[in-house]
Amino acid sequence: WPANGKLIASFSEGGSKGLDIAGKAGDPVVAASGGVVSYAGAGLRGYGNLVVLRHSASFLSVYAHNSKILVKEKQTVAKGQKIAEMGSTDAESPRLHFEIRRQGKPADPQKYLPAR
Repeated sequence: WPANGKLIASFSEGGSKGLDIAGKAGDPVVAASGGVVSYAGAGLRGYGNLVVLRHSASFLSVYAHNSKILVKEKQTVAKGQKIAEMGSTDAESPRLHFEIRRQGKPADPQKYLPAR
């Protein structure tokens, strides 16, 4: 899992495009799988400080609301590598908003993450 906190929002078709995991500002955010950083910045409204990893031609993962981004675009990251610190940019409390995109469409991350 990309963060250790409590799950506070689940994926829903037409609703939340991912999971929200609660935590404290500064908690580690790690790569759910190895990949290449395709975006790192704050240019997408509603996502705050955002990291997007490309894992394959069809899979991306999205990590939003970070207080601090620790990776750069085009950087290769390993599964479990710390890529950011949890924050509350564009969110009402410190949390990680985590999405998986398959062929560009939101997919339920819990179908891809190990049970916890």
